[in-house]
This record gives sequence, structure tokens and C-alpha cells, in this order.
Amino acid sequence: MIILSLGAGVQSSTMALMASRGEFSNTPDAAIFSDTGWEPQKVYEWLDWLEPQLSFPLYRVSAGNLRNDIIKQTNSTGQRFSAVPWFVLNKGKIGMGRRQCTSEYKLRPIQRKVVELTGGRKKASCEMWIGISTDEVIRMRPSRVQYIVNKYPLVEGGISRNDCLKWFEKNMLPRPPKSSCIGCPFHSDNQWRELRDHSPNEWKDAVELDRLIRDNSHRGIRGQQFMHRSCKPLDEVDLRTSFELGQSDLFGNECEGMCGV
Repeated sequence: MIILSLGAGVQSSTMALMASRGEFSNTPDAAIFSDTGWEPQKVYEWLDWLEPQLSFPLYRVSAGNLRNDIIKQTNSTGQRFSAVPWFVLNKGKIGMGRRQCTSEYKLRPIQRKVVELTGGRKKASCEMWIGISTDEVIRMRPSRVQYIVNKYPLVEGGISRNDCLKWFEKNMLPRPPKSSCIGCPFHSDNQWRELRDHSPNEWKDAVELDRLIRDNSHRGIRGQQFMHRSCKPLDEVDLRTSFELGQSDLFGNECEGMCGV
């Protein structure tokens, strides 16, 4: 069975549409999108547009609402471990927290669906297509489970992210949005500014969550947590420049860049 891991960003969306149009030697049996419950509205709208364009089924899976679980943990009531790698300021030094959100809210829901689709057989019975392009080869990883073998069709085809964008232009298709959680600490200043200027409700949500995560000493975290690497409250960060004075793009723009592997 061939499964396409759909992060709903530029690369995985290109891969899905190319496959549906027969531009690869094989066609996936299905695509799986793992919903953290904290995706931008534009991502959900894009999925609604994309799904009927595909020649194979798209399954949406979830392990729960990441945002709500973060709130529960900041109130000392959360039982699940949904660690997000916030920036931590402790005695003048800046570090990053543990990244558990990827495995809990992205990978495991997809793995569970794969087991279901393959009849409960936990062996190397699934080829997983992941949307990493030639400019991101450093992010290629083997599968974490024995019943999935990771494949990278864009890399094998010599396709870069810019090639993906050109493919959308050539086929006169709408451009996919950037795909990542609303409060992802890997956002560049460009992404934060885009959120602030064009999605005010989502920006407000991120600002509120940023304030909530500040003190998590009850979870054994020493220091204060922040969404932005400057370790300043999100609504006080200078976002007037893209990355000369601010935060460079740590994430490659897309959810599949880090959260898909």
C-alpha cells in the first residue's frame, strides 16, 4: 500500500496533485492529513478545495486538540504529554524545550490509520510518501516504525520547492498556504507578521497562548517560556523586518518539513 502523508503545504500538495494527474510512476492508495486542531483556517479551506481534486481518498485523523491540551497543562490539569519546543529563558540563557508535539499529534495518528488501512499488520507493508523537496534533503529520515518505509518522490524527481510553485503557476492552480500550527515556535518573522496583519483572530489566539505558557514550573521547567526566539511577549516583538534583525525561517515554511518525519 502507498500512503501519501499530506501536510497540506506546498510540497505535499504538489506531490498529491501530480500523483493524481499521473505524473509519477505510481499512484497512492490514499492520503492522510493529521489535524492538530490548531491549524490556520486557510489550511482547512485549502484541504476542502484539494480533496475533490485527488484521484484517491483523503483521510483526516487526529489525536485531539493541541491548543486545548496546552491550556490544560498550563493550568496543571493536563494528563497528556504534548510538549511544544518553546524557547526558554533561564538566567539569561536561551534554550528550547522538548519537541513531543510532532510524534503525539502528527506521526502517531497517521501510524494508527496506516495500521487500520493495512488490516492491522505491523510490518513493512506501507510505502509512505513524504513531501520533502531537494532543498530540504537534510530533513529526510527513515521511518520510526518497521511497518512503514519512507519515500521522497520530490527528491527522487529532482523537484525543489520553487519547482513546486512553478508547477502550480503552469497549471493555473491556486497556491497552497503555508502549513504549520498557529503558535508554532518555528515561525519566521515573516510568518508571524503575516498572521498579525492578515489573520487577526489567529494572531490574538497566539498572543494569548504565548502569555499562558510563560510559567510552567509545575512541570519541572526552569525559566520562562516564549513562542518567539527573542524571548519577548509575542505582541511586543519587532516584526518590521523579515530576518535581518529578527528570526530567520527555522521551519522551511511547511509542516511536512519537520512534523512529517
